[in-house]
Amino acid sequence: MRTVPIGPFHCGAGQPLLWIAGPCVIESRDLVHRVAEQLRRIADQLQIPMVFKASFDKANRSSGKSFRGPGLDEGLRILETVRTDFGFPLTTDVHETHQVAAVGQVVDIIQIPAFLARQTDLVLAAGKTGKVVNVKKGQFMAPWDMKNVVAKVAETGNSRLLLTERGSTFGYGQLVNDMRAIPWMQELGCPVIFDATHSVQTPGSQGQSTGGDRRMVPYLARAAVAVGCDGVFLETHPRPDEALSDGPNMIALEALPDLICCCLRVRHALEEQAAEGNRYVRRATA
Repeated sequence: MRTVPIGPFHCGAGQPLLWIAGPCVIESRDLVHRVAEQLRRIADQLQIPMVFKASFDKANRSSGKSFRGPGLDEGLRILETVRTDFGFPLTTDVHETHQVAAVGQVVDIIQIPAFLARQTDLVLAAGKTGKVVNVKKGQFMAPWDMKNVVAKVAETGNSRLLLTERGSTFGYGQLVNDMRAIPWMQELGCPVIFDATHSVQTPGSQGQSTGGDRRMVPYLARAAVAVGCDGVFLETHPRPDEALSDGPNMIALEALPDLICCCLRVRHALEEQAAEGNRYVRRATA
């Protein structure tokens, strides 16, 4: 598996676990800065690589009346202040090809939403920017079908690709995670991120909005780290129940440090196990 440079960090085999975190949508400059300030403190205290995420437009809302965000221009201006004031690498999602060039001027990772993973023109446009591209596996796609996404980005000459597992459709209004998707997609040569918060969504379950069960986020995050993911994606908010998008599946900001610490302990245990295995092999062959 190749490693992918992201700002001052690298993601992939042998690298520290990457964290992508932030609110679902840019509700306001003040909200974004409050979250970024807390995330900066967490990242510094735990000495972890972290990328800040927030969406300027939630184009795939259940209802046409739902809050979508400030739009492209204002959203990118707010994200730029997060880089300037808090020093984070940035990511946000794109929904249409005309957004890609402007977004590529600001962020470090261009994210392709799961619903759009097979939109060839969008994937190619993102790849052509030369920026890191993170494509979320569609809820309707098998892990091995992501080989076609990998091939599309490779056609642009861009090898800086991440793939994200975020659950698969199970009947109506439910998602399930097959953790085998993580090593299967890693076999395609790309680091794999696990999206722990979107994985607990219950699409359309609230009639005009998507529901979720944030209680399940820690269980899935720990499982994904145990399986060997290269990074974890977590949306967070100071008051999730008051959030304007995806509140039911976001983690409360105050709960985030404990969750990250638990995942880091799982990761450390795996690394210790691997090191002990290597020591055993060396003793056995000496």
